Amino acid sequence: MRNINEVLQWAGTACFMVMYTTMSFFKELHTLQLIAGCLGGALFLIWSLRVANKQQTIVNVTGVTITLIGLYKALG
Repeated sequence: MRNINEVLQWAGTACFMVMYTTMSFFKELHTLQLIAGCLGGALFLIWSLRVANKQQTIVNVTGVTITLIGLYKALG
């Protein structure tokens, strides 16, 4: 069970690193930024639910919601 939590955290971290890299160096990849941020937030959301971290759950629900709205606006 601990191994799954670590995989979720490391995968979420990798997604956020992609998001921050594209934000800083490849601004034209706006959609990729949103996808990476949403995926990273979703992975950390799953982790926060598994470990019952309420504060982190609130942060991740908010982050995923905001990035989904941004992704909708970017693609719609």
